[in-house]
Amino acid sequence: MHTHDEDLTRQVMDHLRHRMALPEPPLGRPGDHAELGVALKGAIGAGPRPASEVLRTYAEDIEPAVISCDHPAFLAFIPGAPTKAAALFDMIVSGSSLHGVSWLEASGAIAAENQVLRLFADLAGLPEGAGGCFVSGGSAGNLSALVVARDTGRRRLGLTGHAPVRIAVSDQVHSSVGNTLRILGIDALVIPTEDHRLTGEAVRIALAAAEHDGGAPVVAVVATAGTTNAGILDDLAGVAAQARARDLWFHVDAAYGGGGLFVPELRARMAGIEHADSLVIDPHKWMFAPFDCGALLYRDPRLAQAVHTQDASYLDAIHGDGAGADDLEWNPSDYAYHLTRRPRGLPLWFSLAVHGTDAYRDAVARGVRLAQYTARLAERTDGLELLREPELSVVLIRRTGWQPRDYYAWSKRLLAAGTAFVTPTVWEGETVVRLAFLHPGLTEETVEGILDSLHTEDAAH
Repeated sequence: MHTHDEDLTRQVMDHLRHRMALPEPPLGRPGDHAELGVALKGAIGAGPRPASEVLRTYAEDIEPAVISCDHPAFLAFIPGAPTKAAALFDMIVSGSSLHGVSWLEASGAIAAENQVLRLFADLAGLPEGAGGCFVSGGSAGNLSALVVARDTGRRRLGLTGHAPVRIAVSDQVHSSVGNTLRILGIDALVIPTEDHRLTGEAVRIALAAAEHDGGAPVVAVVATAGTTNAGILDDLAGVAAQARARDLWFHVDAAYGGGGLFVPELRARMAGIEHADSLVIDPHKWMFAPFDCGALLYRDPRLAQAVHTQDASYLDAIHGDGAGADDLEWNPSDYAYHLTRRPRGLPLWFSLAVHGTDAYRDAVARGVRLAQYTARLAERTDGLELLREPELSVVLIRRTGWQPRDYYAWSKRLLAAGTAFVTPTVWEGETVVRLAFLHPGLTEETVEGILDSLHTEDAAH
């Protein structure tokens, strides 16, 4: 099993070359459970099978039953569109079996990852000492950061390790933050938003009331730079000011919107992000990296190190034999809840080095322009209503007279035709169309076709 097989390598590389050379990947479709059961029956057995047969099962049965997130017309959820350079280099990372836990084992890879993290810190305006690590995504980043926020807040207040505390969040915060608080056993101080946007004034009022409501002390505030449902930017500067006034941890979830830091006009709308004590950005979203790639940054990484460093006799070697490692030796395992990890930031490093940051700026800006184009087109189309002006690259549209079943039927028809993958969402209690633009290769003609179908198709019955 561990001997090089030239024929196997050729077959896999041929499949990859074919896929990479396509003008755009097939959109794909949801698979049928029964059909997949038949296709996979006997795929794994006690003895070997010819690699060509197994690869054919993948190419003919498995791959077509996966919707391609890198298709230009994948407009659901938050798409992913890795550059060809990043996708190819991800093969090197996997094929080389790189282990990115510690400086001892992976100093070269970690140095390259840290170069990317430094770029992000500079774009956000974080101080020279800021740093962190790459994790699997926003959920892992939020969990890791808010553990540090909790424990740092307890120490600041002189509380015991199990004393109850609260973390302030908006009523629009990402579901992963709510899940994190449940995992950590922390109550949320939920702050109502104004037009779905958390403001400094709302935070001030809520924190003042919390001082007298008899609840646990608040130790942190979470703001969002680009909500998933509508791409809304919170009042980062105002929220940061309130957190600073009370010496609270300020966490910014920029998992989706962080790509906007490359574009000067969008960066200006994120004023206040430079005050973050912790910051999460997902490059597998709007920075064109492969799954799974999330960046986690701390203003003062030593606070995270004090929380996340794992102690075990067999780990003494990566921590300087227990005597304290050199300050320049950076162990990603010290900055999140993980231990084993792949250096998932390397494909992004390679792509940034190959293409340059100007190309990333232009690609991100293209998504914003497509959102604006779609918004204007919706405003001009009878029967369609733009629900709010897009701040980033998410557009919400209502079709007059439609019920939830109509939106879902339309979505299924689009996907079945291979036109686009668009999923409805709920906005202010009503099912509507949500389009999330990310891939710079999407054309205006495709957008026009999608909106034309939304305008002309009859409601489902």
